[in-house]
Amino acid sequence: MNKGLLIVVSAPSGCGKGTVLNEILKDDSFYYSISATTRLPREGEADGVNYYFISKEEFENRIKENAMLEYAEYCGNYYGTPKKELEEKLAEGKNVILEIEVQGAMQVKKLCPDGIFIFIVPPSVKELERRLKKRGTETDDVISRRVAEAAGEIKQASNYDYVVVNAALEDAVEDFKTIVKAEKLKTAYAENLINEVLENA
Repeated sequence: MNKGLLIVVSAPSGCGKGTVLNEILKDDSFYYSISATTRLPREGEADGVNYYFISKEEFENRIKENAMLEYAEYCGNYYGTPKKELEEKLAEGKNVILEIEVQGAMQVKKLCPDGIFIFIVPPSVKELERRLKKRGTETDDVISRRVAEAAGEIKQASNYDYVVVNAALEDAVEDFKTIVKAEKLKTAYAENLINEVLENA
C-alpha cells in the first residue's frame, strides 16, 4: 500500500479555508491533523477535536524528545504538530492535512520536502475585506489590520507548490482534489503501481 500524502495548507484569515477543508474531509481518504497547544480550551472546544490541550511542561518535554514536527510560541502559549499520530496516519495510507500558518509551514517544508504545500487565496484582497465585513464580528480597525496581514501572507504564496483561488467553493474543492490526484500519479509516488503493471505483464 502506498503511503499517504502530507498536505500542508495555509491561507489568510477570512478566505474560506475552513469551508474548503470541511468539503475535502467528507472523503475519508483524508485525515485532519490535530495540533497540540498549551492554551486553555475556549468555550465549546473539546480535547482531541479542536486541539490536544496539554501542559507547558508536557509540551516542552515533547520538544526535547523530538516528538513535535513543528511548533511555535504565541502570546506565551505553545502550538505545534505532534509527530506520532501524523506518521501513523500516513503509514495507513491516509492523506494527512496539516492546516498551519506560513511560519510553521516553512518549518515543515525543511523537514518534509516531499510534502504538498497548498496556499488558498481569496479572488482579491477587496473580496477578502468584503467577506470579513460580512461576518460582522470585528471592528473596522481589526478588519483593516487583518487585510494588511493577509496581503503580506499572500506575497509568500510563491513559496508553496500550488495556489488555489477560493472564488467559488465547488471550483476550489475540485482544484484541491485535482492537485492530490496529480501528485499520486507522479512516478515518485506511483512506484508500487509501476511494479504491479510489470508483475502482471
